[in-house]
Amino acid sequence: MIQLKSRREIDLMRESADLVGRTLGKVAEHVEPGMTLEELDAIAEDYIRTHGAEPAFKGYKVGENVFPGTLCTSVNEAVVHGIPNDYALQSGDLLSVDCGVELNGYFGDSAFTFAVGEIDEETRALCQTTYRALHLGIEQATAGNRVGDIGHVIEDYCSSRGYGVVRDLVGHGIGKELHEKPQIPNFGKPGSGRKLKKGLTACIEPMVNQGTASIDVDSDGWTIRAADGKPSAHYEHMIAVGDGEAEILTTFEYIEDVVDPPYETTPSVTHNSTANG
Repeated sequence: MIQLKSRREIDLMRESADLVGRTLGKVAEHVEPGMTLEELDAIAEDYIRTHGAEPAFKGYKVGENVFPGTLCTSVNEAVVHGIPNDYALQSGDLLSVDCGVELNGYFGDSAFTFAVGEIDEETRALCQTTYRALHLGIEQATAGNRVGDIGHVIEDYCSSRGYGVVRDLVGHGIGKELHEKPQIPNFGKPGSGRKLKKGLTACIEPMVNQGTASIDVDSDGWTIRAADGKPSAHYEHMIAVGDGEAEILTTFEYIEDVVDPPYETTPSVTHNSTANG
């Protein structure tokens, strides 16, 4: 069943969401050529635990596979679920960082794609499109709309620009569990799927490839890559469905304070900020 959240629960989830944003902001301070993925992961884990929370991904199980890191760090053609290792970042890399925390019984989850040093214009355009698609999807997350409305606008916007929208991976509900119902695909038909109701909390997360939408899975059982080896971008926000426009619980503001993001920061949906620490 879909777990609709009360105002109090959404406020608690905002605290978890804000910590994710601050953690990604801390990681942003160290995204530079020469830094290893393991080093970024250690920085994130220390920050999360210091602030009284638990990393949501570390120890997460899918079948017999146990994720070993605090962050998912996916470089270039890696779409999502990259395991932090000793790879040292290089100028021109595209780095997707997905972060989750559990705080006060509720989960927070968000992802951001970083440009390492200077990236080419083609790669920057991929990031811009994916970022814009995220906000177009959020605009559809209003009470009375349906899940398919979110996915349709994301896929239509990206595919019309020649990009491949990954269909094998989806967004999801979130709350007391990291992954709750419903699934939020990045494709769909208008007016199809579950009706969105006030109190639904979910993660919308376009995963968009520069070329094919097809993916492969590494032998580690986690890392997912674009099948043609071309770059992939991934942005994710937590939202709460209300009577009007969606309430964005996560934020990229802490990241944008540190780095020049690989997109123009002109979303049409407003983030409602929370206190930080």
